[in-house]
Amino acid sequence: MKKFLGITLGILTAIGGFVDIGDIVSSSEAGSRFGLAHTWVLVVGVIGICVYAEMAGRVTAVSNRPVFDLIRERLGPRVAVANLIGSYLVTLLTLAAEIGGVALALQLLSDVPYLVWVPLVALVLWLALWRVRFETLERIFGLAGLTLVVLVIAILWLNPPFGELAGQALTPAPPEGENWPTYWFFAIALFASAMTPYEVFFFSSGGVEERWTAKDLVVSRINVFVGFPLGGLLAFGFLATSAIVFHPLDVGVDTLGQAVLPAGLAFGKVGLALIILGVFAATFGAAMETSLSSGYAVAQYFGWSWGKLLRPRQAIRFHTVVLVSILLAVAALLTTIDPVQLTEYMLIFSAVVLPLTYLPILVVANDRGYLGDKVNGPFANTLGVVYLVIVMAAAVAAIPLMVMTGMGG
Repeated sequence: MKKFLGITLGILTAIGGFVDIGDIVSSSEAGSRFGLAHTWVLVVGVIGICVYAEMAGRVTAVSNRPVFDLIRERLGPRVAVANLIGSYLVTLLTLAAEIGGVALALQLLSDVPYLVWVPLVALVLWLALWRVRFETLERIFGLAGLTLVVLVIAILWLNPPFGELAGQALTPAPPEGENWPTYWFFAIALFASAMTPYEVFFFSSGGVEERWTAKDLVVSRINVFVGFPLGGLLAFGFLATSAIVFHPLDVGVDTLGQAVLPAGLAFGKVGLALIILGVFAATFGAAMETSLSSGYAVAQYFGWSWGKLLRPRQAIRFHTVVLVSILLAVAALLTTIDPVQLTEYMLIFSAVVLPLTYLPILVVANDRGYLGDKVNGPFANTLGVVYLVIVMAAAVAAIPLMVMTGMGG
């Protein structure tokens, strides 16, 4: 039972990482414009995050320390500060987008403008992080996010032409009317959403919060190899239902209301209610992850006390960083910037900083001083190097493609 409950860390991380507000809309938009031609990107992204999350979880379980803490010690403060600045700024943008996503979900339920909800969401978020136990948060929102499975079921319920969809999935190329630069722009955005830097920092720090030891390597790997593929499956639900409903009509998707519509078409008001609940849980879970990740990264770099295992008064600087990050995110949203557009920019800038995150993890995972005989084997290193090449290619191409395509327009 303990191992079963422990999987919820992976579920929360996967749902918050794969199925946040930006990925919901970008997956839906990719499906509406390209059909299932980006399916391979989701597969590549799932494998990539599994490769590096397994390393991060193993490092934490064996050393009893989070990855970011070891990066500073192993590679020095200069490398770590570059990692810190890049990951913190991307995490802050993500936090703003997730709070906006929660507010958009509440707008769908209430017809009250999302900007009215933003301060209330931020207040509830801060109170939850201040007062509620880590295990309670991950289990409530991780498991509630599973209602997104209604969209996966809707793929079958909508009775699509499966032969045509299979042809799209097996043809990784833009359909007639689209071009290669735009196709690759969406590919990079989807890939970055799968491997956003805060995911591995949250997963690693969460392992410390859950008191993982070397005996918990099995739990860590179950989290990785169940949680992240599940997140990828839920993201595929948005991609596929959008391809089924919107692509044949040549209708683009660029709002949350459009993204959840296929669940309503399949199951009526019940389906719509379930998918909105799932979106709320996923975006609120992602907001918790990014809030905590901002505090984790800063506190671990400076050597402060951190984490929800400690009482707030024992980790006051950690909680102050979390609070300040939430306030900065709210300030960004109150400029009236569109949360969806904000997240699309975040995904591109996330792609740019991916090498700063994943190269140090690969180095630490090969250090016998920390892991002993649990260092990477040849297979893990081969996959790690392959994905390092991929993330570097994505980092180099992201900004030029953003400019060339006008953000995929």
